[in-house]
Parts: sequence; C-alpha cells; structure tokens
Amino acid sequence: MGIKVLIVDDAAFMRNMIKDILEEDGYEVAGEAANGEEAISKYKELMPDIVTMDIVMPMKSGIEAVQEIVSFNKDAKIVICSALGQESLVEEAIEAGAKDFITKPFKKENVLNIIKKLTAS
Repeated sequence: MGIKVLIVDDAAFMRNMIKDILEEDGYEVAGEAANGEEAISKYKELMPDIVTMDIVMPMKSGIEAVQEIVSFNKDAKIVICSALGQESLVEEAIEAGAKDFITKPFKKENVLNIIKKLTAS
C-alpha cells in the first residue's frame, strides 16, 4: 500500500490502538510521537502521508503542532483525534489546517474511512 502514517498521542495505549487498526489494514506506521514538539520533528524527519494528532498534549498542543506542520508543508494531511466534548478545539484545529477528525474512543471503521478518504484526495 505504501501509505506512511505518523501517530501522535501522549497516551501510549491510544497510539497502540490506532497503530493496530492501521497495520491490520495494511498501512505503514512510520513513527510515533508523544507530544507536539516530537510530532513536528518526526514529521520533518519522516514526511508521512498522514498524521493522526491528539489535541491535548504536554509541551505543545496538537493545534500548535498542526499550525507548525502546515506552515512547513501546506499539503500536510492531519487528522485530529479528540474526545467527546472537544468540539471547539476540533474547530480550532481544522482552522489551523487539520483536514478531518476522529472521535475517541476509536471505532475501527471510522478511523479507516477517514484515512481512506484523505489518501484518496
């Protein structure tokens, strides 16, 4: 398939959950990051096709990381991962340049549908 994904979340179990869903469907998880700072440096190093980005993280929020990644690469395809009740943060992330969002807890079919939609565009 050849689609490389960078998974960003401060919770290791959330990263593993997304990783399992994606790898089971044939996607390559190119890397993982636990905060916004790490996300930016890993993005520049790996140049993934897709990024799944948590919003609330230490050091640098997902929204700040989205802004920096998009300023580096305006075509970056970033999917925000949010908990229920974070609608205003999701809107902020979309305005910052995220392409779509997935709500936690993750449902396999939702994750895959969003990733497929973004890789097709």
